[in-house]
Order: sequence, then C-alpha cells, then structure tokens
Amino acid sequence: MSYRITIHPSNHVFNAKPGETVLQAALREGFPLPYGCRNGACGTCKGKIIQGKVDFGRHNDDTLTEVEKKTGIALFCCASPLSELVIECREIGAVKDIKVRKLPCRVQKMKRVAPDVMIISLKLPTNERLQFLAGQYIDILMKDGKHRSFSLANAPHDDALLQLHVRNYPGGVFAEHTFSGMKEKDILRFEGPLGTFFLREDSDKPIIFVASGTGFAPVKSILEHVFHITETRGNDRQMMLYWGVRTKADLYLADLAGSWQQKYDNFCFIPVLSEALHTDGWLGRTGLVHQAVLEDFDSLSGYQVYACGSPVMVGAARKDFINLRSLPEGEFFSDAFTPSPANK
Repeated sequence: MSYRITIHPSNHVFNAKPGETVLQAALREGFPLPYGCRNGACGTCKGKIIQGKVDFGRHNDDTLTEVEKKTGIALFCCASPLSELVIECREIGAVKDIKVRKLPCRVQKMKRVAPDVMIISLKLPTNERLQFLAGQYIDILMKDGKHRSFSLANAPHDDALLQLHVRNYPGGVFAEHTFSGMKEKDILRFEGPLGTFFLREDSDKPIIFVASGTGFAPVKSILEHVFHITETRGNDRQMMLYWGVRTKADLYLADLAGSWQQKYDNFCFIPVLSEALHTDGWLGRTGLVHQAVLEDFDSLSGYQVYACGSPVMVGAARKDFINLRSLPEGEFFSDAFTPSPANK
C-alpha cells in the first residue's frame, strides 16, 4: 500500500509507493529534497519525522546515531514509511524545473592528469544539452544495469562537453575500465543531473570550499559558475578553497586554481598535502585539509561551507565546524564520494 507524506513547513503532500524511500517518492513526485550520496553516508538528506513511523533502513551509523533516531531524525534516502508521515525538512526549489534524463554520450577526450586521475570529456548527441546546476552529478549506466556516480566538473554555461574527474582505485569497475580499456569515441549512457550540492545564490555570506582528492571536480564547476557571474553581473562574495590531497602530484589542476587566485580578488586557494614526499620540495600547508580550516578560523558563524570528497573528511568537517567553530548546521553543504565496490 502507498503512504501519504506531508512536508513541513511547506505543507506539500506526496505519496510513497511500496518499497520506496521517502526521498525516492519525493523526487518521483517533483519535490526535490536535499540529497547527495543516496546511500546513507553523507547526511545531506537528514530530516525529522514529526508524525508516523519509518523503517530507518541501512545507513552509516556515524551519520545517523541511535540517539538521533529516538528523537525522530531520519535519513530520507534510506527511510521507508511504515505509516502516513509528517516530516520536517527544507526543499530545494532551484532544481524543480530541471528534468532528470537518460542520454547517450561519446567519449570525446581522455587526459591523464595524475597517476590515478583521468579527466574524461563527454559529448552529447547533436542538438542535445544537459541542463544542470553547478555541483550536480550524473550516474554512468553500466551494461549490467548498475551505475556509478561522478560529479560534473564543467560549469553549466560551458556545456558543449561534460567533464568528469575519475580516480582509479582497486575494485572500482568503471574506474579500472577507464584506465585500462576505455577509448576515445566509446559510447556511454548516463542519467542526470542529480544531487543538491550546488551554490546557494540567495546568500551573500563568504564561502569556504573544502575538497579532498577528486572532490575538486564539483567545486571547480561551482567556482567557474561564480566567476562567470562575476564577469557578467559582478560579484564580490569572498571565497576560499582548501584542497587536500596526499602528494604534490595529486594536485592535478593546481595551476588552474592558482590562476583563479591571480585573476579574482575575492578568491583564495590553499592546497594542503597530507603525505608530502621529500621529492615534492613542499613548503606549503600539510596535514588534514579540514584541520587547516580549523587552524585559520576561530569562528565560522558567518560563513557557508561546501565540502566534497571522502566521507571521512566530509563527516569530520561537518562535526568539527559545527561543534568547534559555531558553523550554523544549515550552512554546511556536502557531497561525500563513496567508492562503489565491484559487486555493487
């Protein structure tokens, strides 16, 4: 049977079909709730059950604790209704008119920019364009019906090619294929755009971007979007990018980020290495990337933070920025990159 779900404070109403999570049902009926990973790792879709019961589903125990469950907090990407529900959460109005589509594309270019990072440029069919918000991602559809998620690294205004940053890792089926078998002119299929990791343009608060590894990809999209706005309409919103990687070679587009810093007075780039090699000759910041932010700011109460990369980094940043630096919880936006094992 289906269950009626009411969203507070908007009072929007939708119905969940059998087997659907709250998020799946909301998106199907056109009510975009915040979400990122869709597998219980990032916490972006967290909201409150005001009335009714849910099956909390499978999720990361650090992302949703037993104490939170007892107070009615749930991850809507995992929670399935067991009765009619009244939930409390914010809705993302900016994605309402963007249609999620399934499209073919051709691998136009491949460029290896680090030992384990490949930039792939995808070309859509003639006269096709993908409307998306800077920071969103697409799902590559595999031949076995499974999917792999990758953030779009190009800005929406620069959409002749879709750019993905693919990191190779053991057991990553698509990633390993990218480095060993993929060729230019190969045909892929994808679904998108997806996700609610995008710039909140209704705020003038200064922004701190925190990226680890290829978490730089969606941040690049957002920053290039903002710089485009700056050049067309003007913008003086202060922005800082902390990009954390292991070694200097992993800063695969450091020159690009450095050029932004030289060109735009309202932008600052701070690279951070966690495992700098002696041969790197590194004189910059070292350690964990979110710790660098903690070292530089006594308070984040007047900021927005956009964090993207490993779930460990995103989780630590969220916890420490809110608890130790007074960042308002509603001003933390994230996209956690959860590696997909070979059997999923």
